[in-house]
Amino acid sequence: MEYRPIGASGVQASKFALGAMSLGAFGTHDRKECTTIVQRAVDAGINVIDTADIYSDGESEVIVGGALGRRRDEVLVASKCFWPMSDRDPNARGGSRRWILAACEDTLARLGTDYLDIYYLHKPDPATDLDESLGAMSDLVHQGKVRMVGLSTFPADSIVEAAWTAARRGHVMPRVEQPPYSVLNRHIERDLLPACDRHGLGVMVWGPLNRGYLTGKYSRDGAPPAGSRFTRSAASRRAFDPSRPDVIRKLEIVDALSGLAAEAGIPLTHLALAFAVEHPAVTCAIIGPRTYEQLEALLPALDVQLDDDLLDRIDELVAPGTDVDPVTDAGWSPPWLLDAGPRRRRR
Repeated sequence: MEYRPIGASGVQASKFALGAMSLGAFGTHDRKECTTIVQRAVDAGINVIDTADIYSDGESEVIVGGALGRRRDEVLVASKCFWPMSDRDPNARGGSRRWILAACEDTLARLGTDYLDIYYLHKPDPATDLDESLGAMSDLVHQGKVRMVGLSTFPADSIVEAAWTAARRGHVMPRVEQPPYSVLNRHIERDLLPACDRHGLGVMVWGPLNRGYLTGKYSRDGAPPAGSRFTRSAASRRAFDPSRPDVIRKLEIVDALSGLAAEAGIPLTHLALAFAVEHPAVTCAIIGPRTYEQLEALLPALDVQLDDDLLDRIDELVAPGTDVDPVTDAGWSPPWLLDAGPRRRRR
């Protein structure tokens, strides 16, 4: 297993991390299989397990904690907070001090541990001063409940703001960012990755298979396979709507990438994962297998490295710094772009 530094933290992470979003009701219901997935990943040398309170409404954290058991100290356990965890309490969400401190206690209880190696602000929260959020995260570090502060899907300007705020307000510096990244969505190459590198943040990318597009199982002529993520919600169905030009273009590129992978003698998934960890600013890629068989199929990609000629041909298909489908692949969209109100003067 190759291990890489997480920014300037002094901590090493495996080239692949195990994402636990599909462990539980959202994906794999079989607790025994979930446990096997976690334990097999650790046996393979993966030392980062990434979960969140919102994953299967906390069930993912329970599964991860139970699966690790006495092996908990062998790995870096990461979780996140931001999304609503209650229909009744309007404060059980966001990036406020009140919620960050409470959410962390809940997460620790579900995981059955007394500390998190990485605790992420899951999304930017425009309603909360970043100083407030980072202050709360710093308090958790000082209390010994969190070892490292992380940010997830923060844009480059917010990374710079976080570094500035931490330095001037005496907060613990965030040391890792978690953005989406794959062959098909490369916007982070434009400014986010340079910003993280400049300010000493490691980068753990999610979605290296682009919601399954880069498995090659989706086609323009067929419906998504039963049980696939594109059948689970209206937003997911929009991400696979073959009437949209961006989706048509994405499927065309996947066909071309499949050809490149065949020429290289590797599966398309291995090409995609090797690409995701090629950039020097990327620490690791988060893989999220739903089944044990999927995990076993992905692990050999750890040994794949793409040569310059193949990387150049990928660049010809998807230009560096661009997304094929920016509508669904951005990871986070500023509310002032989603709502017309902030863009219009009131006369």
